[in-house]
Amino acid sequence: METLALILAGGRGSRLDILSEKRVKPSVPFAGKFRIIDFTLSNCSNSGIYNVDILTQYLPHSLNEHIGSGKPWDMDRRDSHVNLLQPHADWYNGTADSIRKNMNILYESDAKYILILSGDHIYKMDYRKLIDFHKEHNALVTIACKVVPLSDASRFGIMEADSNGMVTNFVEKPKEPKSDLASMGIYVFDRKKLIELLESHDDIEDLDFGKHIIPDMIDSKNVYAYKFFDYWKDVGTYDAYLEANLELIETVDKIQLDMYDPTWKIYTRSEDMPAVKIGSKAVIKQALLSNGSIIAGEVVRSVISPGVVVHPTAKVSNSVILNNTVIEEGAVVENCIIDKNCVIGKNSVIGTFDNVPNKERPELLSSGITVLGKDVRIKASSKIGKNVRIFSGIDLDKLNIDKVESGETLKKESHK
Repeated sequence: METLALILAGGRGSRLDILSEKRVKPSVPFAGKFRIIDFTLSNCSNSGIYNVDILTQYLPHSLNEHIGSGKPWDMDRRDSHVNLLQPHADWYNGTADSIRKNMNILYESDAKYILILSGDHIYKMDYRKLIDFHKEHNALVTIACKVVPLSDASRFGIMEADSNGMVTNFVEKPKEPKSDLASMGIYVFDRKKLIELLESHDDIEDLDFGKHIIPDMIDSKNVYAYKFFDYWKDVGTYDAYLEANLELIETVDKIQLDMYDPTWKIYTRSEDMPAVKIGSKAVIKQALLSNGSIIAGEVVRSVISPGVVVHPTAKVSNSVILNNTVIEEGAVVENCIIDKNCVIGKNSVIGTFDNVPNKERPELLSSGITVLGKDVRIKASSKIGKNVRIFSGIDLDKLNIDKVESGETLKKESHK
């Protein structure tokens, strides 16, 4: 076993707010039938890396249930493994601290290289090319860097490198960036060197690769940047999540992430459900429709997850609808993210009124997206505005609420 992959999948995903209320960010559904972590796991499988440890923390149940033995990614073989690990005592305090608290993995492994990955990004990458680059340069650590427009570089941790790829400087979110190399949070270490580094930083409680380990290593002259030019996105906000989903339904010449490439499949654990059913009066334009969904109304520029039902005369546009949600007759859903098992009552309108930023969390919702958590029930003929947050389990019928103004937030504790 030359390479052991460690996937950091313990982040709360607080900016995804309602979507990560009852699940960890890597297990948030994406692109209809997938989960976010499926992309990292599929990259491992397609790259021939079948030994994977996943470091979880918050709300790991849905992730454990989804991954199981790793069979969909061919990681249940005799010569492979996928393990989900949780903190034994204290919570993780940083990316490097999460590995430091699982040092037994490194001590017991016979791998030469440790590949450190994030479980919450959307991208396709052949990790073999990254590891080969690491070997060729005899690097102590190689950092995968997404080449970004210089105008966007101030949003990232930026690496400066010479013509050979040797990193000469690292600045976190520079005001005036001098490079277009944004760290992807993907690292290749020699296992023995990683052990040495973690042991030598035992005085730092919140040990982090980007804040501590990498900056301390740059002077060694053996840190290299591997340039990545293809699609890569952190879907850590509502805007990014909706945008990344809807990018998958663009015309062929505009699609940046090809989900239909037979040479690089994205694998997932999928329920056995019947084929999509399209009604005689259905209207569908630019949409992803998942197994088990029934479309009898209108779906425009939207992503429909397994088991979703859109009844006749209902209309869904510019939205992501998650599993087993029902959109009843005459309902209109526009610019929304709706979680699992919701019911949108007859003739309701979601995404109406003026665009007022969410009053409680304007930094999360200001562009007009409305978000509903799991098991929400919307009363028939209701009007729900823009930038509204309705948390899991809210039943507007029982609460006799048929109007929610733009920018409002509804939580269970608000109605006790």
